[in-house]
Amino acid sequence: MDVIGKLTEIIGGVMVMMRRKDAPKTPAFGAAPTIPEARQQGIMTLKMPTARGWHGDEAPTPAPGLRVNAFARDLQHPRWIEVLPNGDVLVAEALQEDRAPRSLMDHAMISTMRRARAVGHSANRISLWRDSNGDGVAETRELFLEGQNQPFGMALVDGRFYVGNTDGIVAFDYEPGASRLSGAGERLVSFQPGGHWTRSLIVSPDRKRIYAGVGSLSNIADEGMQVEKGRAAIWELDLETGQARVFADGLRNPVGLAWEPVTGALWTVVNERDGLGDETPPDYLTSVQEGGFYGWPYSYWGGTVDDRVPQDAALVARAITPDYALGGHTASLGLCWMPEGTLPGFPDGMVIGQHGSWNRSTLSGYKLIFVPFRDGRPSGPSRDILTGFLSPDEKFSYGRPVGVAVGPDGKSLLMADDVGDVIWRVSAA
Repeated sequence: MDVIGKLTEIIGGVMVMMRRKDAPKTPAFGAAPTIPEARQQGIMTLKMPTARGWHGDEAPTPAPGLRVNAFARDLQHPRWIEVLPNGDVLVAEALQEDRAPRSLMDHAMISTMRRARAVGHSANRISLWRDSNGDGVAETRELFLEGQNQPFGMALVDGRFYVGNTDGIVAFDYEPGASRLSGAGERLVSFQPGGHWTRSLIVSPDRKRIYAGVGSLSNIADEGMQVEKGRAAIWELDLETGQARVFADGLRNPVGLAWEPVTGALWTVVNERDGLGDETPPDYLTSVQEGGFYGWPYSYWGGTVDDRVPQDAALVARAITPDYALGGHTASLGLCWMPEGTLPGFPDGMVIGQHGSWNRSTLSGYKLIFVPFRDGRPSGPSRDILTGFLSPDEKFSYGRPVGVAVGPDGKSLLMADDVGDVIWRVSAA
């Protein structure tokens, strides 16, 4: 580490210790969270564990009644999972590209992210994994698609395979059972790259539309709203007409997308803004209304104004309050609907991969959780499915949860771990 990096790390450590003594003791979780009053940090709290990975037979800790095993190993920063109808499991392997720092604080941020394996050289590929004998471990690995631009979301509709690259949605022809795709593909939608780079995809229940999550360029529109145009939003692509539009916005970084089957509503998990405190504001799980505005960057959790931002009172007045808080800075990214019966003892609900915080004095997230649903709404406190990704002293992360999907057998979950370079499988004990 260079001198500047060491100095900023020392300053950051002092700031963490100063703020920890005033940190809230109760996480902002649930439908009616207690959100502490904002405290502008000036110099942001910067704390991330060093990426260690898993050694030997080490593995996350499953909840009682469950077991966990490695479905696939030796990936390169696996982020997202798509299970095809024939049982093939596709994994997007991508990473935020490293870059030169632009300021002292930026230098500290990038140095910390390098240590946490959160930036680097992106593999820019999608790999295919097959578990032909059904024992919960993939025996076959294929290079399904390469040469992409930070691929993330994936979708298959009527013989066309769609990829959410950071700069847009690309479509490829697909034959059932194919183990490799080639060619440049057809670009259908263009997005501005940079900033929050992930582009998750989900197909509508009628198979006529694709929805894509596009995060903001910056924390709170630091470079103005013009460069944020079309960002902090969920997009809708009509597959028949090829027309694309913003479906809902004011969502700082919407990543995971899922359909709730009782009401047919689209849900997402959103990473909220930084620099206001350990639990302020919380990341959240919410249903998404067509034409809805969710506050960013002007306000959070409905109409709570962020006075760091030049205001738009009309937009704040129509800001929708999210449905369910997920704790401050948990970096909740992965999301899927899990029907009752998938795992023993779990009713219908949403599974969420919490990648883990960096902007708080005490780390949060770093686990796979479940939120129960009843009659189309969250119906109680969250439950842990997998824990043990973080060392007790918070110095090391063995892994970091990201994308999650119901397994091909319908009786398991698959979860991408981008620090452990593993796809974990959770099933009945």
